[in-house]
Amino acid sequence: MTVFFIGAGPGAADLMTVRATRILAQAPVCLYAGSIVSEEVLALCPEGAQVVNTARMPLDEIVRIMVAADAAGQDVARLQSGDPSVYSALAEQARRLTAAGVAYEIVPGVPSFAAAAAVLGHELTVPTVAQSVILTRVDGRASAMPPKEDLATLSASGTATLCIHLAAHDIHRVTKELAASYGASCPAAVVAYASRPEEVILRGTLADLAEKTVAAGVVRTAIIIVGPALGAEGFPDSFLYSDDRPRDEHGRTIPCAH
Repeated sequence: MTVFFIGAGPGAADLMTVRATRILAQAPVCLYAGSIVSEEVLALCPEGAQVVNTARMPLDEIVRIMVAADAAGQDVARLQSGDPSVYSALAEQARRLTAAGVAYEIVPGVPSFAAAAAVLGHELTVPTVAQSVILTRVDGRASAMPPKEDLATLSASGTATLCIHLAAHDIHRVTKELAASYGASCPAAVVAYASRPEEVILRGTLADLAEKTVAAGVVRTAIIIVGPALGAEGFPDSFLYSDDRPRDEHGRTIPCAH
């Protein structure tokens, strides 16, 4: 049988993929990561399914349930918030399943940074303003950051859009460190519980975002987005729409010789 690591998306059940909902609706065993998976998503589990909250459960116990389900001929839906490719602690589980001879499959989901950008109404890459998006977090409650992945290094360009996970509780530190590269007037936002009924959207600059975040009581299940792309105006149209773009008969760009 198979353990399906399912990207449950940011919260709203209708932001899960068709594949994800189909697998979840048929899975006799469902494991989910506490409050970061919404009740709306859990409601898609079939009647009579074994539904387990793993928020306070040791990793080996989680894997034991998966292995036992496999031995009983049952598929497992392992719900991960957002997309499993980012900050999902999937690798540790997959490594143990492989050692136990249990098959697994990854089902992509809508990542939190994409959901946050959607509710802000912004593209994170803007022509001539920002063409890179950096997904990161900070040292603190989670495992240590690797060398040279500190905020000062990652923000050195002063233009790339930073999407900072797991850091709302440390918002004063984040905004202070980023202001050195981006400037205090750089647009910034915090989005908590994107796509859920309790969604919170805070807009500001690096100068005032921390105070707004603290006042709103946001400390978790949030993403911080920083960069000039959030306030960009008057930029040229994308090359995608340019009349000067060389195209083939299918409308695809013809590479130019350099």
